Amino acid sequence: MSELSLLGLCGSLRAASTNRLLLNEAVRAFGTADYTEGSLRVPLYDGDLEDSAGIPTEVQALADQIAGADAIVISTPEYNKNISGVLKNALDWVSRTKGSPWKDKPVAIMSAAAGRAGGERSQFSLRHCLTPFRPRLITGPEVMIANSREAFDSDGRLTNERSLATLTELMQILRREAGRA
Repeated sequence: MSELSLLGLCGSLRAASTNRLLLNEAVRAFGTADYTEGSLRVPLYDGDLEDSAGIPTEVQALADQIAGADAIVISTPEYNKNISGVLKNALDWVSRTKGSPWKDKPVAIMSAAAGRAGGERSQFSLRHCLTPFRPRLITGPEVMIANSREAFDSDGRLTNERSLATLTELMQILRREAGRA
């Protein structure tokens, strides 16, 4: 049997984002896999652009990565009680591509946020946004890293053992779901 392919999506574009650090921890917890981080650097959705030029190549590349992955993990920040604009924009663009790339894909979501709820509202919003695409959303355990700037050490590793154990459990569930595809 070949290695599972895991696609990671980080809802923050910052290189030093705590959501990217959390995504890196998730990849380690998932175990051996062919891992790719998808890029959310796509143009703003514009129906006129779609009508005149079609689906941008970077959007199609992201849709193809989603379609080709055995499992997907998304780490989302919480911006003003919701998911980031860049993540929502990418979801909107991918929804315009052919072939329903999200359908039946096992997807785990998690969040790291500066606030005390750790991104709970952004996770709720992300689940709501993903529902029309009909992925197999992993319902738990929920990984929400509060006060995220203090949650990682200087090597970018998650320091709270309970959070790490919860993340590991979530990723092992995602791995099992990916094996069922």
